[in-house]
Amino acid sequence: MNFEISIELARALYIGATVLFILTLGGLSNQESARKGNMYGMLGMSIAIIATLLSPFVKENFLLIFILITIGGSIGIYLAKNVQMTEMPELVAILHSLVGLAAVLVGYVNFLDESLILKGTEKLIHNIELYIGIFIGVITFSGSIIAFGKLSGKIGGNPLILPSRHLLNLGIILIVIFYGYIFSTASSINGAIIPLIIMTALAFLFGMHLVLAIGGADMPVVVSMLNSYSGWAASATGFMLNNDLLIVVGALVGSSGAILSYIMCKAMNRSFISVIAGGFGTDTKPTSTTVEDQGEVIAIESQELSELLLSAKKIMIIPGYGMAVSQAQHTVNEIAKMLKGKNIDVSFAIHPVAGRMPGHMNVLLAEAKVPYDIVYEMDEINDDFENVDVSIIIGANDIVNPSALDDPESPIAGMPVLECWKGKTSVVLKRGMATGYAGVQNPLFFKENTRMLFGDAKKTMDEALTILQSS
Repeated sequence: MNFEISIELARALYIGATVLFILTLGGLSNQESARKGNMYGMLGMSIAIIATLLSPFVKENFLLIFILITIGGSIGIYLAKNVQMTEMPELVAILHSLVGLAAVLVGYVNFLDESLILKGTEKLIHNIELYIGIFIGVITFSGSIIAFGKLSGKIGGNPLILPSRHLLNLGIILIVIFYGYIFSTASSINGAIIPLIIMTALAFLFGMHLVLAIGGADMPVVVSMLNSYSGWAASATGFMLNNDLLIVVGALVGSSGAILSYIMCKAMNRSFISVIAGGFGTDTKPTSTTVEDQGEVIAIESQELSELLLSAKKIMIIPGYGMAVSQAQHTVNEIAKMLKGKNIDVSFAIHPVAGRMPGHMNVLLAEAKVPYDIVYEMDEINDDFENVDVSIIIGANDIVNPSALDDPESPIAGMPVLECWKGKTSVVLKRGMATGYAGVQNPLFFKENTRMLFGDAKKTMDEALTILQSS
């Protein structure tokens, strides 16, 4: 039985899938519709895969295709079920690398396909598409690997500052353009293969250096940027394969990732170009301030935290990566519900770069079923801290660091932060006095109205919950 569909029907299904992908992006724009957005995306991808398999473009190797789909799908299901929320940023980064690698492999296979006979302008345009697609794919691949290393702690978060690094990047780009001209005008595969290999090697090093030069505080922007790169790589692959769906979907992912990166940079009062070119604070002088220089901290226990919470009228909870590590979000939600039951105003404040990737904290809170209407972004809530009785900072550091506003030489100078110190009391939950991901000491810990609750956030919040339940 022949299930093959016509090219016209396949393209119509592609249009339907594209509409669903657009609805996906719209659904993911806020927490209430995110689940529906994911459903649109899964439906759109299912339609795209079925349309491709049944179209005249695929005429053989169905068994191999289904074997690979089964293997890839099984790995995806396993990761979705077993990867912890704390590991989601590095998972996203490594998945971006696979998209880049796929673009590179498709490009090389397309380049070596001797059955593809093009001449004149058509050949020139195809070669340019292929060259650019492989270039973007390699950068995405190597950059994502470095991002994975930084996010997982296998590579240090400090930026790698090479002498004349901007000139080095410019030199690589000029060499890539030069070999691109040679590649595009080559008359044979033998004449084009060497320039293509040289470009691939240079792009690999360029992608590594691009991310290595970006400091740890910028990693959420890097994840978003790599997401954009993976989209453009997919779009370039679509041009290579003459696949309209890949072109459109890749452009959607690429443009949305770029827009998100720009929005995040704007929220951090940083130039998008400067972040991508060099990272946070790479042109600032490192500070030598130590814990001893700052003064002494005031440590408290869970009992004192509970007393502070019960005596407060307005409480602000500021989650950070430490909450994800300790998996304290469910306990935090229980405490919030209990306090609201006692007519205490409880809200959550989310910084745009809290965690290790865009929306990391929002996902954690959604997982714990924290009501959306008490979760606020930084711009919505920052002016309210003067009326807050107790701010609980759970595993956050850089996003509540006053030196971003007070110290022009700080590596995070100029970054808008949650100004919790303006409230009556701030309670910081941390395991110790280690600096945040940006490697900057936090003067908040030493302010007179700050209290430090040391230990695992899950354990200390469980203790506080038990005390609150018995009160």
